Amino acid sequence: MNYYYYEYTECDSAGSRWRVAIPHNLGTCSALPTPTRGTDCSFSCAAGEFLEMSTQQCTPCAAGSYSLGSGVRFDQWDTIPAGFTSLATYMDPGPSGEESQACNSSSWTPQGVYLESSRDECTVSLVYAVHLEKQGSVSFSYQYPDNNIFLEFYVQNEQCQEMAQTDDQKWIKLTTNGEWDTHTVNLKSGTNILYWRTTGVLVGGKMVKPVLLRNIQIEGVAYTSECFPCRPGWFSSAPGSSSCQPCPRNTSSNKGATSCTPCPDTQYSHEGWSQCKERPPCSEKDYFQIHTACDSEGKTQVMYRWVEPRICEENVTGAVALPPTGEREACPPCNPGYYNTNDSTCFPCPPGTHSDGTSVCEECPAGTEPVLGYEYKWWNVLPSNMKTSCFNVGNSKCDDMNGWEVAGDHIRSGAGGSDNDYLILNLHVPGFKLPTSLAGMTGSEFGRITFVFETICSADCELYFMMVKSTTVVESWEGSKERQSYTHIMTRNASVSYTWAFQRTNQAQDVRRYISDVVILYSVSVTNVQDGVASACRACALLSQSSQRSGSCIPCPAGFYIDRDTNRCQECPPNTYLSGHHTYGEDACLPCGPGSKSNKEHSRCYSDCSFSHTENNRTLTFDLSSLSTVASLTIGPSFTSKGTKYLHVFNVSLCGHQGKMAAVCTDNVTDIANKDMGSDSTQFVNSVDSFICQSTIIPADGRGFRMALASQSISLADTFVGATVDSDLDGINARPELFSDNSKSIPDINFFYSACPAGTCDGCTFHFLWESGSACPRCTQDDYHQIEGACKGGAQETLSVWNEPKLCIKGMSLPAKSSAPCEAIALWLKAGVGGGAFLAVLLVSLTCYFWKKNKRLEYKYSRLVMSANKDCELPVADSCALAEGEEPEDDVVYSHKPSLLGKLRAIANKVHPSLRDGSGGNDEKEEGRKEGRKEGEREIERERRSESW
Repeated sequence: MNYYYYEYTECDSAGSRWRVAIPHNLGTCSALPTPTRGTDCSFSCAAGEFLEMSTQQCTPCAAGSYSLGSGVRFDQWDTIPAGFTSLATYMDPGPSGEESQACNSSSWTPQGVYLESSRDECTVSLVYAVHLEKQGSVSFSYQYPDNNIFLEFYVQNEQCQEMAQTDDQKWIKLTTNGEWDTHTVNLKSGTNILYWRTTGVLVGGKMVKPVLLRNIQIEGVAYTSECFPCRPGWFSSAPGSSSCQPCPRNTSSNKGATSCTPCPDTQYSHEGWSQCKERPPCSEKDYFQIHTACDSEGKTQVMYRWVEPRICEENVTGAVALPPTGEREACPPCNPGYYNTNDSTCFPCPPGTHSDGTSVCEECPAGTEPVLGYEYKWWNVLPSNMKTSCFNVGNSKCDDMNGWEVAGDHIRSGAGGSDNDYLILNLHVPGFKLPTSLAGMTGSEFGRITFVFETICSADCELYFMMVKSTTVVESWEGSKERQSYTHIMTRNASVSYTWAFQRTNQAQDVRRYISDVVILYSVSVTNVQDGVASACRACALLSQSSQRSGSCIPCPAGFYIDRDTNRCQECPPNTYLSGHHTYGEDACLPCGPGSKSNKEHSRCYSDCSFSHTENNRTLTFDLSSLSTVASLTIGPSFTSKGTKYLHVFNVSLCGHQGKMAAVCTDNVTDIANKDMGSDSTQFVNSVDSFICQSTIIPADGRGFRMALASQSISLADTFVGATVDSDLDGINARPELFSDNSKSIPDINFFYSACPAGTCDGCTFHFLWESGSACPRCTQDDYHQIEGACKGGAQETLSVWNEPKLCIKGMSLPAKSSAPCEAIALWLKAGVGGGAFLAVLLVSLTCYFWKKNKRLEYKYSRLVMSANKDCELPVADSCALAEGEEPEDDVVYSHKPSLLGKLRAIANKVHPSLRDGSGGNDEKEEGRKEGRKEGEREIERERRSESW
């Protein structure tokens, strides 16, 4: 039998097969046993047994080996086992359609006791093909702490067709940091190709935490004809074992061992080690200090202990001895809400009482109620509702250690067993209960947790703050951080456990190098805790004096505050809102910002889609109701360093909805991973309600997924500050210079939001520009003008038209075209014609008047001339005018009309008769003639001037 071995033939259609002998050396076929009918193809042995081919009977495995019977297990990951393949693919083609080469170095990496996924955004698949003779299953243990990496498990047949799976079978749910979970999927008989596929999303620039796999076990494979020896560092002491056990601490073993060998005194080993190592000299990194519990005298002292398991040697040259115990000192006081007994033990105050921790518990005065919660600032002993533990993904050597140690005025991380341990501190909160005075409020805050911490690190340490129910990290801090405070607000009322997990480094090392790296937690406070303790009392609203229970606390209705003078509930003034954790006094009602109003419950301010602005004695009224529906904005695509395409999607709820934050962003992968969790857990699915929220989208066509992946959903605006045309409001600057200048006469409306609950702003400010015709003001009479038409047929039409460009909507409509009676000749023309006719008549009248008067003067002059020619001398005339009642005696008719100048020349050239004949006439007569001529000349001159006027 030394020169051949047995194997089964392939199964025929009837499910039967034959056992045949095969020689070790080809060509030697003589004296071989004849073939015999073998067992059924579905036959297999139980766990711990193998099929002895010579007898075709199941036989127990020998000590030092193990068997799964019809299964196969992979639990040693020093290398990737045979049959497994790590395949890196990239679904996004390059600019020219070529495949990216950036993922050639990405793969699953063996880490001894587990397998670690790639940390980048490449799509890396771990593939294993197995042939099952009957229906079976596959199960594996995993850690999946980071939702920035997507883990899916699916199965294909030999035609590469994907087996039918439900979403919760394909998408693996998240785990808490440091905890292992198990996933099991049933398999069909035949060929099954198993895929574990991961894809990271590094759009935030932060390294993702890898997925860890271990203990992959497949049931339903063919018979096992031999047992597997235990690997080094493990042993199996009894026959028929289905698994091997790791060697205890300070022991070692070789491959196939039935027991472990103790290490010499000068050497040590950790659990599962295959060989021992020399103990190093002890140093300051090998011990730590603790504070003892208070004794009956109220004293405590500092003590020093070796880090366990102790691997150093103190009795060698250069070793450091353990420091002596410190002096006894007074214990710190009790925490607020607790009182001190005679034996220095702190107990919680009874319900309805309060204490600051240094005095006895006292009842709250009338008109007040206790402020329930947890407030831990003294750390002599660990509170009863807190637990500490240590966990390592690769070993169990720190499972029995304390992860944190109390130290008087703080609690700090412990030593642990290795530098990559998770040091865990857990605080359990049974639930939240609003105080009576706040029970009627409809706000979103049920309670808040605040803690003060500090990290001192020399390596890549990291502190995680988590809510265990949500299986997601709330916040994390890397490296050294100065003393600071962090607050998280609870928006849902549910039982929850808060967890702090500290890891000095994520690299496994045998030698302790960073034991001095610590996290210090100074204080922890939780408000509104159900069944909590009280450190103080607060005023509450009272029933009216007429009530039988006057003096009892009652809840104020939503939107009411407690009046300081009467301790009665009073409604907040219009357009004010109540702060979430304070309702005492009218100053608790905070005014809403400009352009905003409060909702009915006075819990939030919002824009009702109306806005008014007055400028240059003109009021602009805006109706933004058409912008109230939730709008989506997509920015991108962008690409990571590996070339992964992603988009940023913003959902915006600008106004309306009675103040409800209508913009919703949801992580669809997180939703799938948590759909099978309990009712309390489903409350923590990562869905964000906000005025403005953001999600990171990886398109389905970019990474080979069946649907687009949405992740990293965050709220950008959960508080409406106000709306104004000014560029600054409440310390926020709109920065209009980021956008093109507004050339219109209509001002821009700036909506200001804040997303900083409890002072958690990270300094980022998002600026959005929404251009829309719906943002124009309502039309008024200043936005149009009228045009009058010509008068036709006794009617005149008036037409109204908008000013160009039109910068208004809705509001006032254009007046209808109107018509008014009119005349063909305009009034001004009539007035002009009338005035002209009047002037013409006046001119004619004046002409006739002066003409008639001139005629009279000519008549007088002619009589004067005629009287002068009768005696060759001019008669003396007393007056040229007609006497009163005198009428002209006759008319003088001239053949031609002499001019006035000619008349004057004639008068000047006339010679008196007495002068012509040389007689010496009478001097008086001559003088009278002269005077008559002068008087006539003067009269003619007056008449001439009158004519000129």
